[in-house]
Amino acid sequence: MRFDVITLFPELFGPHLSQGVTRRAFESGQVDVRLWQLREHAEDNYRRVDDRPFGGGPGMVMLIEPLERALAAVKADRGGQGGEAAPAVIHFSPTGRRIDQALVRELAQGTGGVLLCGRYEGIDQRFLDRHVTLELSLGDFVLSGGELPAIALLDAIARLQEGVLNDAASHQQDSFSAGLLDCPHYSRPELFDGQQVPAVLLSGHHAQIERWRRERSLEITWQRRPELIAAARAAGLLSKADERFLASL
Repeated sequence: MRFDVITLFPELFGPHLSQGVTRRAFESGQVDVRLWQLREHAEDNYRRVDDRPFGGGPGMVMLIEPLERALAAVKADRGGQGGEAAPAVIHFSPTGRRIDQALVRELAQGTGGVLLCGRYEGIDQRFLDRHVTLELSLGDFVLSGGELPAIALLDAIARLQEGVLNDAASHQQDSFSAGLLDCPHYSRPELFDGQQVPAVLLSGHHAQIERWRRERSLEITWQRRPELIAAARAAGLLSKADERFLASL
């Protein structure tokens, strides 16, 4: 898959694409990321990409013309790679759909798209109306730009690619993958500062360990994100044993 990122700060992506376990996806080309500096598509001497908003008010608005030229350049370059259909254009905005694991799984099976990283007060609405197919948000808070959400999305997609994680089953046990939050995890030493690893994890009894992990996952989800319990119940993801345990809490 290929993601083209239109941004004013391409240098923010370099450290992430070359570090950590997900770098395998980027270095192998499983997730092909290409960075496009928006200022290179501004035609005035100052490489200006923003101006004051019509109607007054604080901040600046990203201009439509440099964005149009940048997107046209992206599409022309992608067309040279086999004449694929017009790519999805994803814009990061507080008004967008909140990113969740279900969406990440869906995008991880696709062919990529264009990631549009806005700055300032926002992007000229005419460009959004003409080109954007999906708006996404990290949550109910405001960031300085779309670069951090784009990096987060690329990371989440990359770790689902085959061969990226050392254990292919790792992401299947992540929070949200089964509709619930993940359970606690422990490693050596068995005893630290008076705190002992739960005995069941040392028992070697795999069925008991699996049940303990499931119950801890249910308990944490019930305490911290009860709406996920309701969603899991509605989706038929809870067993009779799960329901008995939840009733005991």
